Amino acid sequence: MRRSKYFLVLFAAVVFPMAASGISNTWFSYVDQRAILSALLKSEATSAADKIEGFLDGIKVPLGSTVPQGGSAKASVKQLRLLVVRAMHQVPGILSISLVDGTGAERLHISRTGSNRTQGGADRSGDPAVVGASTAKVWYGPVTYRQGSVPSVTMAMANYDEEVLANTIIAEISLKPIWLIVSEIRVGRSGQAFVVDQAGHLIAHPAISEVMRGADEKAALALRRLRDAIAAAGGIAIASRNAENERVVTAGAPVAAAGWTVLVEQSQAEAFAPLYASFWRTGGLLLAATVFAAALAYWLAGRMSGPIRLLEEGTEKIGAGQFDHRINIATGDELERLAARFNQMAQELAASRDRSERMMRLKRFLAPQVAELVEKAGDERMLAGKRAEVVAVFCDLRGFTAFSAHAEPEDIMQLLREYYEALGAIITRYEVTLTSFSADGLMILVNAPVPCEEPALHAVKMAVDMREDIQRLISGWRQRGYQIGFGMGLAMGWATVGRIGYEARVDYTAIGNVVNLASRLCSSAEDRQILIDYSVARHLHDKIPIVDLGTRQLKGLEGLVRVFNVETKDTGQDLAPNPNGVAAQG
Repeated sequence: MRRSKYFLVLFAAVVFPMAASGISNTWFSYVDQRAILSALLKSEATSAADKIEGFLDGIKVPLGSTVPQGGSAKASVKQLRLLVVRAMHQVPGILSISLVDGTGAERLHISRTGSNRTQGGADRSGDPAVVGASTAKVWYGPVTYRQGSVPSVTMAMANYDEEVLANTIIAEISLKPIWLIVSEIRVGRSGQAFVVDQAGHLIAHPAISEVMRGADEKAALALRRLRDAIAAAGGIAIASRNAENERVVTAGAPVAAAGWTVLVEQSQAEAFAPLYASFWRTGGLLLAATVFAAALAYWLAGRMSGPIRLLEEGTEKIGAGQFDHRINIATGDELERLAARFNQMAQELAASRDRSERMMRLKRFLAPQVAELVEKAGDERMLAGKRAEVVAVFCDLRGFTAFSAHAEPEDIMQLLREYYEALGAIITRYEVTLTSFSADGLMILVNAPVPCEEPALHAVKMAVDMREDIQRLISGWRQRGYQIGFGMGLAMGWATVGRIGYEARVDYTAIGNVVNLASRLCSSAEDRQILIDYSVARHLHDKIPIVDLGTRQLKGLEGLVRVFNVETKDTGQDLAPNPNGVAAQG
């Protein structure tokens, strides 16, 4: 019974990973092939779109040269005609050019396919081309289809002569050059490119007969849906069906100037043919490997019952958290090495568990970055008691006691949740130490246990960020009727810092006069105030504006304490350095 059990286990252990590997490799190969095909099709579409943009941009300069330098109003019809003929000679794709003066009167019309008009004076002020050119730098009209001819598009440009009269240049342009561009694109044997306009009408296709049917609304609807789907996918190739109901992969790129879209497609059967062949080869190999695995598993099951039982027992104990358990197998083969790896894994898991427990203890009072730093140091001796110069920071909410006496418990917890989330993010960003918090009050240490540069400036910047974030919260709270304020106190000096507590609960704290001073400054602070002592103020070096509030008698402290307030951004008061080197109100 055990032999058949191990046979099934070994067989599954070999076959299932092989099957998963084969399926995953096939899937990832499909994904990679799809990505390569998408990149290729998008590259071809982008290249064609750039060429079309270049073709359209190349028409603007000749069109602009049809207005003489001296101004069109003073130019003769003969002079204008020569300039227009020269432009049409430079760009063979131009079928006709019309010049309309600033009053909307047509001065000249030259055509390759129709009759010419000079000084006709026809009123074209309401012509969509004239109106469009007056509001856009270059205006493109809808694509028009002529019986038995390639489609064309109207381009209009507004030009201003020295008399500040808007002269509109209207050109009808053949889209045959665009047909030549897309005809040159080939992706494999079946890949091809085509161009559609904003309405989804086909305006360029390697098969000119398809273009002749470009005004078909049913086909335009299908192409418009395909174009929108590709645009929604960010231009990445998508699977679809073409007009012949063949499965294809299509990518696109916009021709921004005219609002057209270049689409490039390739048959899925051709694009994924190598992948399909690889799939069948993988299936054959997987079948042969399954037969071989069955024979091998049957042979191994007969001689592995004992070692596998030890492995089973050992893994159960390790899985239950007994990381000190060791599996003893001396077979001299892979099973022995496997047992050794299990023992190594158990040792690493034990170390990882110990590290996680240490990190959980450290993160109770240290920022995650600081906790990582202490952990990487290899021991926690930097948390032992010692003397250090620190900046103690206290903050709490004004009016919280009165608010909590009348508010619902749910409202109190929601307010505290928002409060601590805002402060916690700043504490983590500044990598300082949160020593304790109770209700609405927090105590923070800067420069211990990990030292930082310019601790006083670092602490004041953090305090300013806290004030700004909490004041934004207070604005929302007051709209809900909560009369809440926020004050802070900072003091700098020497203190005894280190861990305190017992085995089940350890905190990091500071003891000394600097802590008491910061706490009293916080109690004395009004809403929006950040009160600091002289030790903090003299280390700011005018980098942050502060106001000297003079000396105060703080509760519980002997003597007078010189107090400063960190200015807010909206005080609008002039600041100047005082004789002691700190900024004071002028």
